[in-house]
Amino acid sequence: MQRSLRSTIGYAFRALRRRNYRLLFLGQAVSLTGSWMQQLALSWLVYRLTGSALLLGVVAFAGQLPGFVIAPIAGVLADRWNRHRIVVATQALMMVQATALAVLVLGGWIQVWHLIALATVLGVLTGLDIPARQALFLDLVEGDREDLANAIALNSSLFNATRLIGPSLGGFLIARLGEGPVFALNAASYLGVLTALLSMRLAPAAAGPAAGSVLLRLREGFGYAFGFQPIRALLLLIAAISLVGMPYVVLLPVFAEEVLGGGPRTLGLLMSAAGLGALLGALYLAGRSSVRGLSRVIVVAGLVFGAGLIAFSFSRTLLLSMALLVFAGAGMMILSASANTVLQTVVAPEMRGRLMSLYTMAFMGMGTFGSLIGGWLASSVGAPTAVALGGIGCLAAAAWFETRRPALRALVRPIYRELGIIPEVASGILTASELRTRG
Repeated sequence: MQRSLRSTIGYAFRALRRRNYRLLFLGQAVSLTGSWMQQLALSWLVYRLTGSALLLGVVAFAGQLPGFVIAPIAGVLADRWNRHRIVVATQALMMVQATALAVLVLGGWIQVWHLIALATVLGVLTGLDIPARQALFLDLVEGDREDLANAIALNSSLFNATRLIGPSLGGFLIARLGEGPVFALNAASYLGVLTALLSMRLAPAAAGPAAGSVLLRLREGFGYAFGFQPIRALLLLIAAISLVGMPYVVLLPVFAEEVLGGGPRTLGLLMSAAGLGALLGALYLAGRSSVRGLSRVIVVAGLVFGAGLIAFSFSRTLLLSMALLVFAGAGMMILSASANTVLQTVVAPEMRGRLMSLYTMAFMGMGTFGSLIGGWLASSVGAPTAVALGGIGCLAAAAWFETRRPALRALVRPIYRELGIIPEVASGILTASELRTRG
């Protein structure tokens, strides 16, 4: 029994056997904790300075819109340039951005326009970083697609483990010391991931696509993604869920103060509860042995996320709100990480960077517009009503994807056969490349 348990745990963390991935994992453990602390401190600082739910949405919009705009170009660059060098450069510049924010706050010079401008800078850097970092995962696990799925799930687990720790620690530090020291700690945390990246030993990068017009490469990426029904449906689902569901995160300061009568510690507890749920969801995915069956998991996760948001909008007690956010956080994480895993499994290798840029646009970019709309709705009809409407939208999006699922499975199964994920059957089936072309 003990040996079986060890075997199960070892399988769930199998991607950590790869030295380069292990380095990134450990480096991000430090950096992401600081990033979550900064996100909470930024939201609280904006709300403390302005008392405006709308400006919360504006700052979030400023931080996310550049990523939405620049992500397609970043995908072309990730397919053409050295992805490792792109990630090193973006992480170093993020440290500079965090340092500038800390200096302005600690010096007492901070104004709302500074926050909007620095959020915009971070948005540009994030838009460049995410497609390259997501596409880098296959290199870090040395081309093993089984370990790739586990690496994506473990990365999501880490993202949400730090989401559990960072906001709680950030809320405590804000209450004791103010926002400035939190921003300074985040700036220092980037040293962890930069040290890890610079310590990696990577094989020479494969040649990217032949030099040519960026516009042409963009057109190829969009045509490839939206010409294959499973990829198109997954991107549309993620975009819809992010647009209507993710704005709840931006509105948590309003719930913490106006709905639940708390302060920065309450905000930290709410964010940590959502992070706990997301961590549990990511660990569930890390323990799965195959990508098979993820389409059904995606539907169930979307329904759980939507129902959790609706129930949360009606809660008026802290403990119940935290419990409901655990469910909502788990649903959102399982949906997004499952979609990411399926996309990276079926994508043609030469299109990986561009597809990840479209995933970034759908997941983070559409959340950009959702944050602005959510802030406007909250200022008009109240934060609880705005979140409840988002939950209803998530239920509708999951129901739509369920109607498409049988047809999508028929198109994906031959690709899984060619990759060895499911057993081969009689000949006469279209190959994966043919399906991607005709789908």
